[in-house]
Amino acid sequence: MTAIDDEPRPAVDRVGPDSYLTLHYSLSALDGSEYVSTFDLSPATLQMGSGQLADTLERCLLGLPVSERHVFELAPADAFGEHNPRLVERIARSALPPEVELKENSLIEFAAPDGASRFAGFLRELDDTSALFDFNHPLAGRPVRFEVQIIAIL
Repeated sequence: MTAIDDEPRPAVDRVGPDSYLTLHYSLSALDGSEYVSTFDLSPATLQMGSGQLADTLERCLLGLPVSERHVFELAPADAFGEHNPRLVERIARSALPPEVELKENSLIEFAAPDGASRFAGFLRELDDTSALFDFNHPLAGRPVRFEVQIIAIL
């Protein structure tokens, strides 16, 4: 007699809200400038609903079948949201952790006030007394092209 746990799980033919996926994907600007792509690399694996992929991108995946390649052109509000000017903040250099290397056009990670989580800001400008950080998602305010090919669904 075979235990139920030893039986192979049937493959699922469409992406569901709790699917575990193997896929290729890319994010690019509408002009073709690529931000990230796995198509020339190993495929990615992710658990839907776990926060590994933005909710707006996960919604594009729902109902997709294995093997087909799909392209979605998303407006900023449907991708990573509009750019929020309130999330751009000038911080005195003296208030920044001394061990952090400050370099313009780089992503700097900070500890959240709770000490347990972390967040990142893009360093836009740096002068002798302050640094200008943008805490928006790097693709906020930009339309994106999301291309995806589901390889397997478990």
